[in-house]
Amino acid sequence: MANTTTKRIASIDIFRALTMFFMIFVNDIPGLRDIPHWLRHAAWNEDMLGFSDLIFPGFLFAMGISIPFAIEKRFEKGDSLLQVVRHIAERTIALLVMGVFLVNTESMDGASMILSGNCFNLLLILAFFLIWNVYPKADKPKKYIFLAAKTTGIAILVFLFLIYKGTDGETFGPHWWGILGLIGWTYLVSAVTYLITRRNLSYACTAWLLFLALATMTHAEVFSLPFIPSDMTLHALGVSGVFTSVLLSHYTKAKQPRNFIILLCGIGAVMFIAFLATHNYWIISKIQATPSWLFACTAIFFPLFGLIYWLTDIKDKTNWFAIIKPAGTATLTCYLIPYIWYNIQWLMGWNYPAFLGAGIPGLIKSLLFSLIIVQITGLLVKGGIKLKI
Repeated sequence: MANTTTKRIASIDIFRALTMFFMIFVNDIPGLRDIPHWLRHAAWNEDMLGFSDLIFPGFLFAMGISIPFAIEKRFEKGDSLLQVVRHIAERTIALLVMGVFLVNTESMDGASMILSGNCFNLLLILAFFLIWNVYPKADKPKKYIFLAAKTTGIAILVFLFLIYKGTDGETFGPHWWGILGLIGWTYLVSAVTYLITRRNLSYACTAWLLFLALATMTHAEVFSLPFIPSDMTLHALGVSGVFTSVLLSHYTKAKQPRNFIILLCGIGAVMFIAFLATHNYWIISKIQATPSWLFACTAIFFPLFGLIYWLTDIKDKTNWFAIIKPAGTATLTCYLIPYIWYNIQWLMGWNYPAFLGAGIPGLIKSLLFSLIIVQITGLLVKGGIKLKI
């Protein structure tokens, strides 16, 4: 058991790093002109799988893969089931809180607030870092300094909540959960699912098939499960990652990595057939989270993870991805840093040269921006600044 849970799997970090790197990239390109349409998100009723439509589900899939390893590591360290459940609840609440705060910044009436919208956002990100930074274990007085930092962060959140005023009198609330909130709900469902199935391969497979069926049937309006928050399609992506992780542990223990990769490719082929079948009834739509989008994504993710696993954990080519490593090990930190830059940029009125706003130069700018954010993340981690929930 120790070999399958304590050993860090390089491909998991790299898969997560790739999704985070490209998440920063696709979040930076919407304002660009004259770029290929396939790079963008598809519109609400557009039947298309844009490159941007693959990144968020890819992150949910990667998160699902990491959940079993993280939970088993806690059990190995001596945590009880109750402690693990508490940890899952705390992580979920943290993601929901961050998600809801970020969502409400999208509809603020800055003219009626004590702070401008940009200052509000910068204080919000500061609060996140103060509350959820990984502080080193320390004796007095540093221990109290770290506690004061966390308390200050909570106080800032309370202050921002109290002064918030939405556009047209809109109140503060979960108008939608935001990316982090949606991640939080899928994390909760996927983690609880794993606690039920653990490393039992047949149970994990059954749970995975069940979630695929639930995602399809709820969108077909056969029935609904209102007591499960968020969209079942997103949960199916997370549980697909959990199933992949259980498969990985099973075949690693049996020392059959080749069979694991072949199986992932086979599952990808089956998902493609499911995509073709469901595409007769639903368009491919990330916004609508349609079953055809789910099956198209998983048809890509299963064999893609197999390829990354082969390159890194089998062929030891991990160094190929070293430049984006911080995005996979300090993911939340990496995700939030662009918010700091964008708000400072808007606050100061800084603009890129016009030629960087379109075409190939614009895309290169966005790729370099993503790379710079990842490198800044690595520097912050070295300096003792890293968010973890």
